[in-house]
Amino acid sequence: MVHIANVPAVSDEIIVQFPKDHVLLLKFNRPKSLNAMTPQMVDDLKRMLDWFENEASLWVVIFTGSGRAFCAGADLKAWNTNEQSGKPMSPESIVINTNGFASISRRESKKPFIAAVNGHSFGGGTELVLNCDLVVASKDAKFGLPEVKRGVVAIQGGIPRLARIAGHQLASELLLLGNPVTAQDARNRFGFVNVVVPPSDVLSAALDLASQIISNSPDSVQSTKVGLLLTYKHNNEETVAIHSHAPETAGYMFGDNIKEGLKAFNERRGPVWKNAGTRTKL
Repeated sequence: MVHIANVPAVSDEIIVQFPKDHVLLLKFNRPKSLNAMTPQMVDDLKRMLDWFENEASLWVVIFTGSGRAFCAGADLKAWNTNEQSGKPMSPESIVINTNGFASISRRESKKPFIAAVNGHSFGGGTELVLNCDLVVASKDAKFGLPEVKRGVVAIQGGIPRLARIAGHQLASELLLLGNPVTAQDARNRFGFVNVVVPPSDVLSAALDLASQIISNSPDSVQSTKVGLLLTYKHNNEETVAIHSHAPETAGYMFGDNIKEGLKAFNERRGPVWKNAGTRTKL
């Protein structure tokens, strides 16, 4: 394992690992509860991801689960306690939580997110998967948005993302019926899974994708990720204009990595990348 200094402290509900250079692995660790999210887990994830965003040596994050599930969504027992005691969720609490479910489902990160879905993913678990850039799923995994069966709503970003990815009718099938779908259907019909592999290969396949990402310039990757996020908010010309002036694009244009990439190409060798934003003073 790679050693990283100044890692935030978290509870035992999250396992933090650095399986290779530039890669952060966050494992949900409540296997007996199918990794249903608690307030403690959300606090841990927020702390880690806020730090990850600003830690220049980390370029990619992978999410996975302990045990037989990826994430069963919110802890419905705790939610029921709040609801029955007169403490319902408010519209304001949803809106001000700009990172969404598990501090992931609406988070706009400049760095790539990979979901390594080792088992079933339901509710908020699927909402956070929909906000990942690449998704590897076990062939026996199932995905569902069963909120309507429990009197709640998939309101943490899953509805607009699924509609954009799958189209209105397929999104309606998942959201209005509330029934789970297989990993193959999530890939072939709904379009939000990239790779389906045997259960034993989920993490290695996710790490392979991470390796392919970190073989590229982190400046270029982060600028490209920002450009992808902008397409959700703007038309084509607006996206190009805003993307061109984004800090990540400026870092790419004036940093060391663009020089290294072009030089390596002309010298017929592999590039040696520096952390994003590195700019050597002449």
